[in-house]
Amino acid sequence: MRTILLGVAGVMLVALGGTGAGATLKRDPLLADTTLSWIRYGHGQDLATAVLYLGLGLVIWSWIRLGRMVRNGHVGSSAVLTAIVVWTLPLLFAPPLFSKDIYSYLAQGQIALNGLDPYKVGPAVLQSPLSDNVSWVWQNTPAPYGPVFLVLAMSVVWATHASVIGGVVLMRFVLAIGLALLCWALPGLARHLGGRPAVALWLAAANPLMLVHLIGGAHNDLLMVGLMAAGCLFVLDGRHVLGIAVVTLAFAVKATAVVALPFLVLVWARRLAGSRTVQLVKAIAGGLATFLVVFTATTLLSGLDLGWIPALSSSSTIVNWLSLPSAVGDFAHTVVNLVVRVEPGVFLTVARGLGSLLLLFIAWRQWRAAADGGPEAIRRAAITSLAVALLSPATLPWYFSWALVLAAGLAWSTKGLQAAAFFSTFLLLVTFPDGDTALYSWGYLALIAAVSALACVSLVKPDPLKLSSRYP
Repeated sequence: MRTILLGVAGVMLVALGGTGAGATLKRDPLLADTTLSWIRYGHGQDLATAVLYLGLGLVIWSWIRLGRMVRNGHVGSSAVLTAIVVWTLPLLFAPPLFSKDIYSYLAQGQIALNGLDPYKVGPAVLQSPLSDNVSWVWQNTPAPYGPVFLVLAMSVVWATHASVIGGVVLMRFVLAIGLALLCWALPGLARHLGGRPAVALWLAAANPLMLVHLIGGAHNDLLMVGLMAAGCLFVLDGRHVLGIAVVTLAFAVKATAVVALPFLVLVWARRLAGSRTVQLVKAIAGGLATFLVVFTATTLLSGLDLGWIPALSSSSTIVNWLSLPSAVGDFAHTVVNLVVRVEPGVFLTVARGLGSLLLLFIAWRQWRAAADGGPEAIRRAAITSLAVALLSPATLPWYFSWALVLAAGLAWSTKGLQAAAFFSTFLLLVTFPDGDTALYSWGYLALIAAVSALACVSLVKPDPLKLSSRYP
């Protein structure tokens, strides 16, 4: 209980500090022209930032302590579920944290409500309080999200009368459906995949990377991974059509969920009668028919078209070294630029093209290796999702949640859990609270690498720094 309360104190400090240091509104009707407006400027903002990082430290500490207890079998799934609920609640009402994407979601919903096509125009056409808070990078970018999510965004904007604050809070509650689905599905996935339910819940649902970024940052990835996890469980349970239908809904939220579908077809195929070829033909036909019916229905009911598919390329605007092809292209340009002045575009284009080819090769090899279906297909889907995050033209820290969710139910070794703790902590901290990237602040990166290493060691050793007399 003390560990859970420690986490509650942490997320409350994160939410409090976020009022001054988060991705706040340009003009906040709650704080503007009040005696509290100082928290957004100068020393007030510095204080808010310090409070937020203190809260993050407590959140990470409590998560690691909880993980140690889960790993040792001292607590079970009920304790982890309790932690997830109470750690989530304060974040539902916090200002947006570590990202401004929520403002883009709401603006895209308002575009559709106004009778415009969100797949053709960007938020800049609105000239409204919602669009004013969208990052300049996305002001003229069409929506790259599927019809299910656009309908949800429209509904939130309509229900809140285009209120920015009301929209942020209500959207978080909508996205939290994904967290609920995740908490429901993970124990079942662990049962099929050979893992422990409590470990799966701790690793994928109580993880600060998930809660702070996907709840605090309000990313639609949370709804996508929740639907994807539920769909995978349905397929493993033998409800193949329902499972593929649910993963299709996940795809209609965000396209990345499509990665799981070919692997689920293999699970279905191995349960059918006939030769391997006949099994595969039957499963592909059934899976494709299910996908087409569900996706067509959602598209027609939404009143939208397929314009979001070409809009997916808009993410290539992001350039950072979390994307390995972008890192290679950027590095090659830097080296060549020492000798001769050249434009970076060709280096990025070539590196990203090669990265896409490598991704296709990896996905094909993983799919072929998963031919026997069963739990192995889900493990291979997790590997492919990780490859998608690493080799896509653009990568953001929370993209690694895709693979984490699919892999959480596997039987994790201690070293594997330590690696997950290290990278989860590192990815949590590589974005500044206002949404700007910290990936090129090398001194800061060295500091958070040390913090991540401490979290990694602390998962198996209660007091690695020997600060307490309780541990010899």
